[in-house]
Amino acid sequence: MGTWGKRDDSARGALAKLATAALTGGVLVAALALPTVGGGGVIVKAALEDLDLRPVKLVEPPLAEKITLLDKDGKQFAQFFDQNRTSVGLDQVAEEMKTAIVAIEDYRFYEHGAIDLEGTMRALAKNVAKGGVDQGGSTITQQYVKQVLVNSAKTDAELKAAIETTVGRKLKELRYALYVEQTYTKPQILEKYLNIAYYGAGAYGVQAAARRFFAKNAADLDLAEAATLAGAVQSPGVTDPSRGKQARARLLERRNTVLDRMAELGKITPAAAAAAKKRPLGYLGKTYTQGCEQSRYPYFCLYVRHEILNDPKLGERAFTSGGLTVKTTLDPKMQQAADRAIRQYVSRKDKPVAAEAMVVPGTGAITAMAASRPFGSDAAKNEIGYNLVGDSRHGGGAGFQAGSTFKVFTLIAALEQGMRFGDGNTTGAAYHAPSASAFRDCKGNAVGDPSHPVRNSSEGGGGFKTLQTGTWSSVNTFFLALEEKVGLCQTVKVAEKLGIKRADGKPVRQFETFTLGADEMDPVTVAAAYAALGARGRYCRPMAILEIRDDRSGKVVKNRPSCRQNIEPEVADAVNDILSGVFTKGTMSGVGGLGRDAAGKTGTTDNYTAAWFAGYTPDLAAAVSLGDPRGAFSHDLIGVTIGGRPYGYVQGATISGPIWKQSMLGALAGTPATSFTPPDLQRFGGCSTGCAPRQPERDQSPPSDGEDTVDFGDFFGR
Repeated sequence: MGTWGKRDDSARGALAKLATAALTGGVLVAALALPTVGGGGVIVKAALEDLDLRPVKLVEPPLAEKITLLDKDGKQFAQFFDQNRTSVGLDQVAEEMKTAIVAIEDYRFYEHGAIDLEGTMRALAKNVAKGGVDQGGSTITQQYVKQVLVNSAKTDAELKAAIETTVGRKLKELRYALYVEQTYTKPQILEKYLNIAYYGAGAYGVQAAARRFFAKNAADLDLAEAATLAGAVQSPGVTDPSRGKQARARLLERRNTVLDRMAELGKITPAAAAAAKKRPLGYLGKTYTQGCEQSRYPYFCLYVRHEILNDPKLGERAFTSGGLTVKTTLDPKMQQAADRAIRQYVSRKDKPVAAEAMVVPGTGAITAMAASRPFGSDAAKNEIGYNLVGDSRHGGGAGFQAGSTFKVFTLIAALEQGMRFGDGNTTGAAYHAPSASAFRDCKGNAVGDPSHPVRNSSEGGGGFKTLQTGTWSSVNTFFLALEEKVGLCQTVKVAEKLGIKRADGKPVRQFETFTLGADEMDPVTVAAAYAALGARGRYCRPMAILEIRDDRSGKVVKNRPSCRQNIEPEVADAVNDILSGVFTKGTMSGVGGLGRDAAGKTGTTDNYTAAWFAGYTPDLAAAVSLGDPRGAFSHDLIGVTIGGRPYGYVQGATISGPIWKQSMLGALAGTPATSFTPPDLQRFGGCSTGCAPRQPERDQSPPSDGEDTVDFGDFFGR
């Protein structure tokens, strides 16, 4: 007898002892030593002392249920879950399905206990030869146990333990299987297995799979369909029909294997198997009736979903278990106002997309998230598959450069450092940094670029501008000189105090042109920053969830605003006064204001690649972005048709500004107007050291017809 013969005898002897103990439910105390295997000196040591195969109670948490989203008034606007499942009783499953799953997964299911001796003997012999657990030999009961352990795992370590290929894990699984076999009848076990199994294409449980694959209930599955679903459970990721032709071909092959096995076991006739094998796969890919894609407010839904995923106490586990009702900050009236305003100016068929977020000053509550393009995966319908309104942490993309909306941070820094309304500087048609060290980032690095001129629109003249007039006309050269004076790092710190971070989650780029908005942003972040000014400098982290209720226990956890006074109230009052003039004396004068106290700033960047407006009242703030997701530099806003109207070029006040105005009018209708606190003119009135020259230069620039722009191409590449 060779070496393998000795190994084989050892394995069979060990398995006999295991099987005897399992079948009797008794206690076996033994030392089971498996021989050395593998030419490379790999040793499989299975000294299983005190091998206790008595049944161990399996804790079976409830299967994943839905998560329901409610607006602030308690009305449902979405439901979603990580596991698309609707549990059904065994009497609601077609006989063909029950027969098919037993035939392919565990044909002796009704004959054996927790261990299938024949299957396990074959598996253990192969495992010994391989030097590890290579073949499972698992019964349907054992598979059910494994799925329960996977679903119950609360940590990565627990999940790893539930799926690791070790003898120890297998023994643990057997102990639980003994308990399941003693506690439930065979039909009950089969029902549990059919409801917990994953079939691919996002379908958990046989009912969801029947609906997803064939648009019918599990009770109505025919032979070919039942064989398809039975074949899918072995490797659902490999045979997932939603992944394309190759996966569908593999599923078809697997279906035919199931049919052949059913015929081999005498469960169906060879003729029936042959007829079913001639059928096409028949996968329909029925759209889910849940999820953000089906919500009336998909972008808000996406934001909330990622808020849950990002919460360390909830995370993925929340979607595994479900059973939550989430009350959100969504205000239907404001949401509908944003949707209407966007539709008025931008078509859902347009490639450029308008997106808007509304945020309440003083709480950070997000009341609306809207976009012109529909959310989804159908390119033919111009749908887009990510959150156009939020950042990457909330399912969003890279965002768009924020343009001159960033000039407000330099303005704040200037007022914090003691400058007054009448203080300013004199600049020409172009600005050149006097030296690299004229701009230093927060690490002290010199980041100025004397070789690159920054120009105003139409390359017009400069002249003396004050904090007021320079802001109203949004003069690029003025703000570069102002940023040089107050400091790049100081400007960046102001922005960060107001929650500014790039849409992709990376740190903001600390370059000379920071004040001109070279960083890509999302509307939620910009709206929250401007909302802080409406709250007199009190910044609140954007908040989308009011409370979460556990539907099983009834426990309710309320969410509280997270706010800090990051800007001095008097400084915010001064900023509000200056930005109010944008509607009457600046870039939004052609659009006009709201008929109540309001302030804001237009933003256009880099050869009209994106256009913004961000504005606020003491009661509500909003930010609107406009750009082309295909690539802002390769698809700019010059010579475009948007909403059926042609535009030579699009500035911040062209489309984004009017959307902001119309949406705010609708959102605030019926809300009593709140006034800004007047600025402290003793502190900010007049001028100090930056007063106008006695004989100021004559401003040669043409009348402003919109936002000044700058080309960032040489700074950041294209």
